[in-house]
Amino acid sequence: MKNQVETAPLKNLDEWEEDLLRRYPEPESIASEKSTEEYRNYEDPKRDTVREFYRLNHTYQSYDFVMQKEAEFLTFKKKEMPVWDAFNFLNQLVDDSDPDTDLDQFQHLLQTSEAIRRDGHPDWMVTVGLLHDMGKVLCLFGEPQWAVVGDTFPVGCAYSDKIVYPEFFKNNPDFTDSRYNSKYGVYQPNCGLRNVHLSWGHDEYVYQMMKNNLPEPGLYMLRYHSFYAQHRENAYDHLMDDHDREMFKWVKLFNPYDLYSKNPTAPDWKVLKPYYEDLVTKYLPETLKF
Repeated sequence: MKNQVETAPLKNLDEWEEDLLRRYPEPESIASEKSTEEYRNYEDPKRDTVREFYRLNHTYQSYDFVMQKEAEFLTFKKKEMPVWDAFNFLNQLVDDSDPDTDLDQFQHLLQTSEAIRRDGHPDWMVTVGLLHDMGKVLCLFGEPQWAVVGDTFPVGCAYSDKIVYPEFFKNNPDFTDSRYNSKYGVYQPNCGLRNVHLSWGHDEYVYQMMKNNLPEPGLYMLRYHSFYAQHRENAYDHLMDDHDREMFKWVKLFNPYDLYSKNPTAPDWKVLKPYYEDLVTKYLPETLKF
């Protein structure tokens, strides 16, 4: 059994996003309540917990680990719930230490989806905003934080130096394994990301959960919204095909709504409820399997 530090080095699940906001500042168009510089304004900017999070993440997210987790969780036999019960289940992850909001997980998802709707995007993209963090329920099944959130990256091939804190990969068994440490590793040039395994976390989990319910651009948003090494740094062009490159335009469109939609004003659920009930009925089954 791993100790508490290895299981939960962050003070809250979203703490890693503070580092994203400092690394990848965006225009002010979505952050309506305050400037982007004000987001994730902790008193200690050094984020030692984030470094520890990535030390663990880069140490343990090996090819074999990802294969194990995919086999364990992608059968979706842990739990089955009506859709709205699933959102209540997710709300168990509320954390009072988040400096950006004291709202629950569902309200954050509503803020994201409402920002998308306000800008006139298709309703399937609004649904993506509502669902994109649903995979964080992995923590409620006992998964450590470093296997739920964080920047994602391919496993089974060489780790790019464009990934955050690349120095920690030296602790990963794949780093010195000749099967996995070359440029292409177990993959072929431009094989397409559908053939590539990324580090395990909430992105892949929610994608697999929703892959039969949403249009392909929305599925790319779910699956790759934490793949910053590619959609911000273009570090894995050698694994992508032309279809991936076209679809990543949607991933890049979605990302700012995820990062900058938080504000302290709670959405008015009484007003919004009819719209979202119709939206969920349109795109989702009555129950979700976890």
